[in-house]
Amino acid sequence: MTDLNRIRNFSIVAHIDHGKSTLADRLIQLTGTVAARDMQAQMLDSMDIERERGITIKANTVRIEYLAKDGHTYVLNLIDTPGHVDFAYEVSRSMRAVEGSLLVVDASQGVEAQTLANVYQAIDADHEIVPVLNKVDLPAAEPDRVREQIEDVIGIDASEAVEISAKTGLGIPDVLEAIVTRLPAPKQGDRDAPLKAMLVDSKYDSYLGVVVIVRIIDGVLKKGDRIRMMKTGGVYGVDDVGVYRPAMTSIAELGPGEIGYLNASIKQVRDTRVGDTITHERRQCEVPLPGFKPSVPVVFCGLFPVDANDFNDLRDAMEKLALNDASFSFEMETSAALGFGFRCGFLGLLHLEVIRDRLEREYDIDLITTAPSVIYNIHMRDGTIEELHNPADMPDLTFVDRIEEPRIKATILVPDDYLGDVLKLCQDRRGIQIDLTYAGSRAMVVYDLPLNEVVFDFYDRL
Repeated sequence: MTDLNRIRNFSIVAHIDHGKSTLADRLIQLTGTVAARDMQAQMLDSMDIERERGITIKANTVRIEYLAKDGHTYVLNLIDTPGHVDFAYEVSRSMRAVEGSLLVVDASQGVEAQTLANVYQAIDADHEIVPVLNKVDLPAAEPDRVREQIEDVIGIDASEAVEISAKTGLGIPDVLEAIVTRLPAPKQGDRDAPLKAMLVDSKYDSYLGVVVIVRIIDGVLKKGDRIRMMKTGGVYGVDDVGVYRPAMTSIAELGPGEIGYLNASIKQVRDTRVGDTITHERRQCEVPLPGFKPSVPVVFCGLFPVDANDFNDLRDAMEKLALNDASFSFEMETSAALGFGFRCGFLGLLHLEVIRDRLEREYDIDLITTAPSVIYNIHMRDGTIEELHNPADMPDLTFVDRIEEPRIKATILVPDDYLGDVLKLCQDRRGIQIDLTYAGSRAMVVYDLPLNEVVFDFYDRL
């Protein structure tokens, strides 16, 4: 049991490739959490595809113990969140589990689009934010310009931003001190209250079943407890509780403010909804935690095996991937040209690419992917609503009242020279301009765009 005032729960927010996972590696290394011989790049990214694309897909956590300058040992719980907008819901719920964030910005590139998307989520979650300027050792680094930019674009004070180089290790001790002195301790939790814990993430392990990452708000969780998931209603017996150092390490109990894992012989990830509230079976907490929402697929496409004999293998592979990814859905479909296959739902285009790559690489299946599409809602004259996946299924227009399509709010950061072309592209794609502001030499354009126009080749044109 750790004293609440000695716990700091935080996440690292950054644009892709601004050095978030490298900074996490340095914090782990400097505090001696992992022996030098076991260190590898991107410690917290466990999937091959995460390392290869240099992105984080699943939220991961690690417990670091740090002896601060004031002589006390602090427990730092880092949740490494995904940086890409497709996984925004994973980010938002990881944010709810912690009290502060390190905002990492590349000192040569400045504030980028995904930095904004993720930092706004941190602000929504009432985080204390410490800006960190990475890559200050590069010749192109302009820390003063980037400080101004953070203040102009995001609106947080960057006068005390920590300057570091995660690659060389410069300034890392200052980051650790800033975490202890500038980020808040968890809000007071009641140890004797009924258990209330937040399900931050879950992953499938072929030996243990589903391993659940939890943040304890009130009460105590220990081995042998009977727990209930408040949204799904599932009841399980806890086989083990512990923390990640980054390897799984069993401990006696998890108390208020702590982040760790539990094993309860849960069979599928679908039974553990991210953002759900976990409580004891008999002594339940009265109100679940707010803000839970199931993830809904947005982009759809067909996946067909090149060789029809691979169909059963493809189905097995998809079922295994779905075990570990509750936001991926699929159903059987037949096509006159392509034969038997599946219609799959994804959170976005990156999510689609990641799943497709994993199917081809980990399960060795050659795939044909149809062009991505979205769902239309058709409101009929009799008041019913139908979902339209395929143009061939369009009902007779005489019975249709109106058709609705999904739309997105796109924020695009663009250099002045390209502004005209980008505005034209958005207009051509039936976009509606909401806002246009300037930040330094770049414009920030906000558009309301139909998702169907974006999924096809919008990024390539951009």
